[in-house]
Amino acid sequence: MALISPSGRLRRTPFSDGVEAAGVKAYTVYNRMLLPTVFESVEADYHHLKKAVQIWDVSCERQVELRGPDAAQLMQLLTPRPLAKMQVGQCYYVPIVDEAGGMLNDPVAVKLAEDRWWISIADSDLLLWVKGVAYGRDLDVSIEEPDVSPLGVQGPLADDLMARVFGETVRDVRFFRFGRFDFQGRSLVVARSGYSKQGGFEIYLEGSDLGMPLWTALMEAGQDLDVRAGCPNLIERIEGGLLSYGNDMTRANTPFECGLDRFCKVGPEANCIGHSALQACADEGPVQQIRALEIAGDAVPGCDRLWPLFDDGRQVGHVSSAVWSPDYQTNVAVAMVRKDHWEPGTPLQVQTPGGKRGAVVREGFWA
Repeated sequence: MALISPSGRLRRTPFSDGVEAAGVKAYTVYNRMLLPTVFESVEADYHHLKKAVQIWDVSCERQVELRGPDAAQLMQLLTPRPLAKMQVGQCYYVPIVDEAGGMLNDPVAVKLAEDRWWISIADSDLLLWVKGVAYGRDLDVSIEEPDVSPLGVQGPLADDLMARVFGETVRDVRFFRFGRFDFQGRSLVVARSGYSKQGGFEIYLEGSDLGMPLWTALMEAGQDLDVRAGCPNLIERIEGGLLSYGNDMTRANTPFECGLDRFCKVGPEANCIGHSALQACADEGPVQQIRALEIAGDAVPGCDRLWPLFDDGRQVGHVSSAVWSPDYQTNVAVAMVRKDHWEPGTPLQVQTPGGKRGAVVREGFWA
């Protein structure tokens, strides 16, 4: 594949110098920012992530900040997930939908105060949608992209590394909760979250000037823990069923098709944008839904486009993500499958760039 040409439109991050010094081999573009995808190799990075600790530059998870008297009202308009019981200090995974119930993003909402929220977004232009909703509803709220850049610390040794930099009390932060911790005189939001199933934290760095000091402090503190630069890993995230917005789901899909029913409240009390469309989806049930799929044979090639999924020559879905898993010794995949073919054990065929392969629908993801 041709190289990506850098420009001012493709933004660097506060940690880019550290990423480059660590020998990054590949990037993708995410929210018009650089997101590393490979350091040693996808497979070597995968094995290391599962046994040690990695520092991830995920600054591309940009924040949409809501601040003002109507911030909570606006936040609830954006998502079908009920937020009334959400406390300051919590993080919620929140599907965000349009008027037709289509997925616009699947971010994490961070409740900093009753009148201040961050929406830590996946790869789509959510800022403009949120501004439009606020303007159209005449809400008293300011909406901006603040200078906040998340840095992930992921892997089984993440707690040990974080305790060395932020103190032992960081271990007490519960899953999808956050606390504030001091770093060089600045209070930073530190959440127990991240785009892996290996456990870890996300540090929300406020102010780009501390980017490299924070990166360096973590790297130096973790030398005996075999700390390395890393990134979201394709193999590990498919094994764990972590979906990629824009890849496994788009605006053409509803939360019900993405298996996100538990995050959607429908009924008379629901008041998010698209609630009527979501009610209809709930009543009728989805005709297709995301499923884990095992693909036969040796390692599949890179999946950079949808692969059609067939049963006796009739297309019944598609594969959106696929890769060879060293730990499970099979090709693991994410697929959108029609209702009459999504039962576990259903044999199918997938059209890969190298020809048709046998495949089978699984009960669930691997990890």
